[in-house]
Amino acid sequence: MKKKRLTVEEHTQLGRHLAAMRDELTTLQVQLGHAYPLTGPEAGPARNLEKATKALDEARSSLENFLFREHPDQATTHIYYPAPEDRARPIRAEEAAHPSRSA
Repeated sequence: MKKKRLTVEEHTQLGRHLAAMRDELTTLQVQLGHAYPLTGPEAGPARNLEKATKALDEARSSLENFLFREHPDQATTHIYYPAPEDRARPIRAEEAAHPSRSA
């Protein structure tokens, strides 16, 4: 049985969230770069965030390719690479623990 592919709306939501995640990873990487050496063992966490960002970028690129293949008439590059104002707001730990308080 063939799996159901993502709709354009699902791609859009996923793209918004992945773009926000990338922004947050980049912010954290910069924060670590300002607080710890850029080389040696203490640079490990920032390097790992850089690897995570690269993996996220590769996933976004692949998903964008799927989008254009599956929905050629509706696909745009803005779905996986939205403008900053169109990106999802990152979910904070407090909101995840207490969703009713974030409303």
